[in-house]
Amino acid sequence: MSNLGNSSNFRHETLDSIASLTYYWEDKTLMKRQKFHYFQFFIFCALIFNFSCASKKKVANEPFKQVIYTAKSYTGTPYKYGGTTRSGIDCSALVYHSFYSIGISMPRTSIDQSKIGRGIKKNEIRPGDVLFFATGKRKKRVTHSGIVTEASKNDLRFIHSSTSLGVSEDWLSNPYWSKAFLFARRVLD
Repeated sequence: MSNLGNSSNFRHETLDSIASLTYYWEDKTLMKRQKFHYFQFFIFCALIFNFSCASKKKVANEPFKQVIYTAKSYTGTPYKYGGTTRSGIDCSALVYHSFYSIGISMPRTSIDQSKIGRGIKKNEIRPGDVLFFATGKRKKRVTHSGIVTEASKNDLRFIHSSTSLGVSEDWLSNPYWSKAFLFARRVLD
């Protein structure tokens, strides 16, 4: 009987030891999981911080790219006289929103926008500059504006909101735009 009692005690002690080892192992595994989750969270935060800072540096170094990116994000938006939203926008609102994306508050009308920045010669025009046109009956009065997206020796491409196509890109070499072109201004120096 004493052997049986010892055997029973041994079994209880063994089971207790196994249970405590299992509990210990589960506890350590849980701790490792928690540490791993903290590590994952730390890595996630570091990546977010790193990429968010990198993108801000790129925009700060080349704000004209952000202006163009914002303008192009409106591509396909229909023209609406006096419109300021993605459901309908006019040319001056496109210029306004594009520059506002980098913290520059432009006037709301093309004629007032034409007084901002400094005048530049046609051969000095580069991406991010603003072009002004006379599309009305008065041949010298500013009635339209657009933002240069590409510049080469032979031609300029600009984005604007036209009454016929909405927000789209055109070439300054197009006879209609070439004839209507008045001047360009540089807002970003």
